Amino acid sequence: MGSYSVLVQRSAAREIEAVPRKDRARIVERIRALSEDPRPPGSRKLSGREAYRIRQGDYRVVYTVSDEDRVVVISVVAHRGDVYR
Repeated sequence: MGSYSVLVQRSAAREIEAVPRKDRARIVERIRALSEDPRPPGSRKLSGREAYRIRQGDYRVVYTVSDEDRVVVISVVAHRGDVYR
């Protein structure tokens, strides 16, 4: 499997900055890993839309994958209690 480009939407970048420092580094590492495997073990397709999510501690990263363009777009990074609202 080749490499994908990872794009982070501006709103998601702000959400990452709001995450406590101790969790931020792990979240960023998980996002970077999506460039090699956009559907890693533990990722789930969200029902009702063409999006996936990965878990990192109490936080969720919601993203879409375009296999044609080989792009992963990060749309939401939020605490598990707020992510699906």
